[in-house]
This record gives sequence, structure tokens and C-alpha cells, in this order.
Amino acid sequence: LPAPRWPVECEVIQETIEHIEWVPPKPESFWPPMGLQQAPDTLSEEQGTVVYHSSPVLHSSCFTCARVGGAPGPLSSPAAPLKSPQDTTLLFESRFESGNLQKVIKVGPYEYVLTLRPDLYTAKYTQWFYFRVQNTRWEPLYRFTIANMAKPKSLYGQGLRPLLYSQQDAQSHGIGWRRVGTDVHYYRGSAGEPPVFRLSWTVCFPHDGDTCFFAACYPYTYSDLQRYLRALVADPARSRYCAVQALCRSLAGNTVYLLTITGPSSTAGKRVVVASACVHPGESGSSWAMRGFLDFLLSAHADARLLRRLFVFKVVPMLNPDGVVVGNSRCSLAGRDPNRAYRTALPDSFPGVWHLRAMVQRVLAEREVVLYCDFHGHSRKNNIFMYGCDTGGDGAGTRLRQRVFPLMLSKNAPDKFSFASCKFQVQKNKEGTGRVSMWRMGVSHSYTMEVAFSGSTLGGTSSHFSVEDLESLGRLLCDTLLDFCDPASAKVGSDLAQGALVPQGRGDTGTVPQLQQCLAEADALLRRQMGHELGSGGSWSDVSPSELES
Repeated sequence: LPAPRWPVECEVIQETIEHIEWVPPKPESFWPPMGLQQAPDTLSEEQGTVVYHSSPVLHSSCFTCARVGGAPGPLSSPAAPLKSPQDTTLLFESRFESGNLQKVIKVGPYEYVLTLRPDLYTAKYTQWFYFRVQNTRWEPLYRFTIANMAKPKSLYGQGLRPLLYSQQDAQSHGIGWRRVGTDVHYYRGSAGEPPVFRLSWTVCFPHDGDTCFFAACYPYTYSDLQRYLRALVADPARSRYCAVQALCRSLAGNTVYLLTITGPSSTAGKRVVVASACVHPGESGSSWAMRGFLDFLLSAHADARLLRRLFVFKVVPMLNPDGVVVGNSRCSLAGRDPNRAYRTALPDSFPGVWHLRAMVQRVLAEREVVLYCDFHGHSRKNNIFMYGCDTGGDGAGTRLRQRVFPLMLSKNAPDKFSFASCKFQVQKNKEGTGRVSMWRMGVSHSYTMEVAFSGSTLGGTSSHFSVEDLESLGRLLCDTLLDFCDPASAKVGSDLAQGALVPQGRGDTGTVPQLQQCLAEADALLRRQMGHELGSGGSWSDVSPSELES
């Protein structure tokens, strides 16, 4: 598999950055939520010293060309050198895959103000961060303040804490990424327009002289995906029912991979499930959920074998590899959000989006696509939830069915998935999304699945998602697909069950939420939402989605 290709303006260090996987022994709790706060007492940046500054010198306002290894020639030295062995200044670095940090000002002995790099070829979208620090001391309390966060509302105001990775802890104790940070604040910074917001936290490093990393979410790089696919192709068992091919090439020439997964039997009569992830590169939790989805689907589990026998799965695990490589938050190298370009996308500007849409069109000409699910991450709402498609113009049965799959998933994952947070209104500014585009093309059940950057507030606790939690979502999605398509749905009237039947099911149908029960429950929820008592004769079917969700 070829090495990642970078825009020629980007400097890239030669070191390979890899992290071990680790699950904390107990759930990592939220920092007490503070909401949007007042600024903490910090020193002025004007009185500080620049100790790191790395920003690509763009030759053009738009992407031109790329190469393996990024910018040719010797690397610059963005970090200020240490003055002596006693110098306690931290050494920063972000010129590696998925890294993002543009500038650091030291404003106190152990206090730093950081600036994130906007998405390449834009002046905005500052949310994702991932950088390295060296020359640590374990005794002092350090404060870090990111000075240019873009969003006025953030989960950092609701208890989200940054991630820390210690290389010494990884090598000596097998400990990987963990949540850290005390005195976590999220607040408005400058009074200018557009406003910027600040994220501030304090932390003690675990060791002297350590190499540590900070990140907004568990990093999952393009190289991580390639290593996963390399192992998959080399596995004689799993590769029997999984074909890995190139859907297309990105603007930089990185491969956008397409996986076709099905059983060894004939595909005649099989319906199709389409899944995609990481159209927004800063939403790395979606990649871990996608990996869990693939792990389960390619396993020897009886339900996985049944799914492969019933369906053909078309999976694009990383729609925006260029954005992932360069450490963008939202955009591709076109400088725009690919998940707003499905209606207008040209193959030369948004190749991943264009070729995914074209592939689904070809599939729809031959067979039914029963489900499309686009995996995302969410920076402002806790838990896991879905966005569906309901314009209010369909009959009550169709509108109910839009809500049944998320309702079933909430029953399979009651400690993670919030049905109350799901929305089904199709807003005008979302017409260019994958979810709405696939639905307009004829995919009857088309969803965006949102995974919070933070974790779950369900089940009486508030704790961060671990990698294991994110991966488990993939298995739960597979479970729900079988529940949704279980033959017990034949008991439901044909007007409600249409499109939700498969010829054969699993053996444990007595223990899963049945389609009929969930349809009735969704109807009761909507009636209650409109203030109608059951049996009162009141109807919600002529109420618009915006009214239902207001």
C-alpha cells in the first residue's frame, strides 16, 4: 500500500507516529460541566515568547499538487531551541500525519497559548488538534489554552476532557490514550467578528523527560486504515468474503477504498447496505466505530454469517483521506465541506463523494438499497444519535418507519444511544449531505449516525467513550440491522412492513425488539409529543417534522 501523499506545501517529519491501543480499567468521568464560561486568569500573549510556529506556505489559494512525504528539501525548525539543560520550555511538534498545531506562545514558566491551523486552503474550521510535546517535567501544573476554537458551543463546556498519551507509560505499563485535564474552561475569546473561543485546561505530566501527545479525540490516521486493510487482505478467512478495491483517488492521489462484503453464495436477490465514514476528518470517533462495524461483519459470529448471507455490504471506511492526512477538521483539499457537496459535486473537486453517489446509483438500478448509514462525530451533543429523513409528505407508515431503526438501536444500546436526541427534519441547508442525497435517490432508510466526542450521559452516569465503546457501536449497528429485518416483521400490516423483510432470520428472535412493537412505540411517542392521548383519535401524521421536533 502506498505511503500517504501530502500537498507539496506541507512539511512532514520522517518519524513514524504510532500509538498502542488500551482500554482504561474503569470509565473515565467527565469534568464537572461549566457551560460557556468567563475567561480564567491568564497572562497576556503580547508578553510571551513564540516557541513554535509551523504553517504551510501556500503557493496558491487552492490545492495544486501532492507528493509522498510532502514538501521537498530539508525541514525547517519551527520549535525554539532549548537554551540549556535546565531550560523547562516544552518542545512542540505537529508535522506528522493528522497533526494540527500552528503556533505556540509561552506566556509563563509552565503556561502556553496555542493556535490551531485552519483547514488547508480555508481560513476557518479550527476544532481538531493533535500534537506532540517533549521535555516534560512531572512536578509542575501546566496550563494550555487553545486561542482560536471556532464553535460557540462545545462539549468542553459540558465535561469533555482532552486526551493525553505518554510514550513512557505506553512502553513501561501498556497504558495508551487517557482523559486528562483539570480546571477545563471553554469561553469566548476576542470580541471581534467572527468571534473566536478558547479552550483551556491544566495538567500534570506523568514523567520527567517524556514524549507526550494531546488530541481532541482518539486519532485514526490514513496509515492506520491501510494497516487494517493490509491485515484484512492477508487473512485467508476474512478475505474470502471481503473484496478491497479503489473507489477512486483523492485530489492528492490517495486511494479512497471500497469494501464489498458478502457471503460466498450467489448475490442474486440480495439487498444492499451502504456505509461510509470520515467525510469530516476531525471526527475520528467515526473511524473507530467503522472499524468495530467491519470487525463484527467480518467475524465468525453466527449473526455476522447471517448478515453476509442476506446482504451485500458496500463500505467506504474513509471518504476524505486527504483531510485526515493533513489534520483538517472538516474540509477536503478543495477547501470546502464534502458533506455539503453531494448535489453539486464534480469528480475533479470531490472525487470521494461523487464516486460514492455514482456507485449507489448503479446499485439502485439493479437492486434495493435497504439502508445507508454515514458515520460522523459530534462536538456539541453527548451520546450517540441519528439524523433521518422526514419531509412530512409521506404517509404515516413511511414516517414511522423512518424512526424505527434508531428506536431499535436505542434499545440495543440503552447506555449509549439517545433516541430523544434523534432528528428527522430535512433542512434546506442539509440537502447536500450524503444522508439526504441518498434518500432523494431512493434509499428508503438513510441516516447520519453521530458519535459524541465526549461520551454518554445515559444510565445514570456521565463518562467518556473509550475506543472499546466506539468499536462496540459497530456490533450494535449490525445487531439492529438484523432486528430491523427480522422475519417477525411479517406480523405487521404490509403498509408498515414493506421494505423491512428478508427471507430468513436468526434464532434469537424472541429476545430482540420486534418491528411491530417499535412501530407501536414510535406512534405512541409521537402522539404524546403532540399532546394526544392514546385512543383519543388525535393524529400526528399531518404535522410537519419541524413542528414535531420543536
